[in-house]
Amino acid sequence: MTNPVTIRKAGVADLEATAALAGKLVHLHHAVDPARFFLPERVEEGYAWWFRRELERAQAVILVAEQAGIIVGYAYGALEERDWNLLLDAHGAIHDIFVSEGERRAGIGGLLLRALLDHLEALGAPRVVLSTMVGNEHAQRLFRAFGFRPTLLEMTRERG
Repeated sequence: MTNPVTIRKAGVADLEATAALAGKLVHLHHAVDPARFFLPERVEEGYAWWFRRELERAQAVILVAEQAGIIVGYAYGALEERDWNLLLDAHGAIHDIFVSEGERRAGIGGLLLRALLDHLEALGAPRVVLSTMVGNEHAQRLFRAFGFRPTLLEMTRERG
């Protein structure tokens, strides 16, 4: 029998484990397209620093998925102001959702997404926006199941 998963707000004690997962997410993106996704040195330390700041910000939400005392996933989002460059009015932004490789396809991503949407909507988000890699069809199916629709396709050109 699988251990139950608890979704809860992250705390300072969760920073190391959450930053380690964020580092894996960065490595995953970088491996898919190293020209587009840079890989900073000491990425986990950078995320621990950034997430510590975000924990104190009322408009930001960091959630963790905990199973048998181990953090197996996280979600990070925030309320964002109007963005004139993107022609995007005030919104909730989902910045990250990541589940450990061995725990995927067990519904944890959906639990994190539902909880993050609930938190962002409780903060007053009139809409929620996210980005996903073009080839990440599993994530796109999950997002569509929660009512997301494609609205923008980022394109990148390297200086040649």
